[in-house]
Amino acid sequence: MRIISGKHKSKRISAPKKLPVRPTTDMAKESLFNIINNLYYFENIAVLDLFAGTGNISYEFASRGTKTIHAVDGHFGCVKFINQTSDELDLDINAYKSDVYKFLEKTMLKSDIIFADPPYDFEEEQFLKIADLIFERELLNEDGILIIEHSKHTDLTQHPKHSYDKRYGGNVFSFFEIENEE
Repeated sequence: MRIISGKHKSKRISAPKKLPVRPTTDMAKESLFNIINNLYYFENIAVLDLFAGTGNISYEFASRGTKTIHAVDGHFGCVKFINQTSDELDLDINAYKSDVYKFLEKTMLKSDIIFADPPYDFEEEQFLKIADLIFERELLNEDGILIIEHSKHTDLTQHPKHSYDKRYGGNVFSFFEIENEE
């Protein structure tokens, strides 16, 4: 994987093979960040990266100037790798080892962007529970967005806060927003 843009543009990061991860592809990540770039100033936002895995998305935000980044993953090796890489690249990423659902039930952190990349084999209910917890707990700032990455075989459009999908190959980014009242 590589960082697409910012102060660490083109930096390659090699994660240990033993980590149970499926990093977002560079093509999909570049497309996603083109969308985000048109919505926000990276230096002015707070980001929560759920199911952070290797930290791929967190590094991209940090490289582009985001100062407040929290990454959550349930695997100790992933959190350790994120901390090591953040230290090596001098990135300010706060990594937490936690079950994502338990983290969402307890956290008071509010974010402008919450990105979730759960395992693609999750049931639809597991994906939707992420959105439900975020909106019930009011974890998004005003004008914030939740982005859930999933496979093209998962459909999250029935959630009341769902706004739109962007598809890139087998990857889908579903966007959810506070003001999307039906």
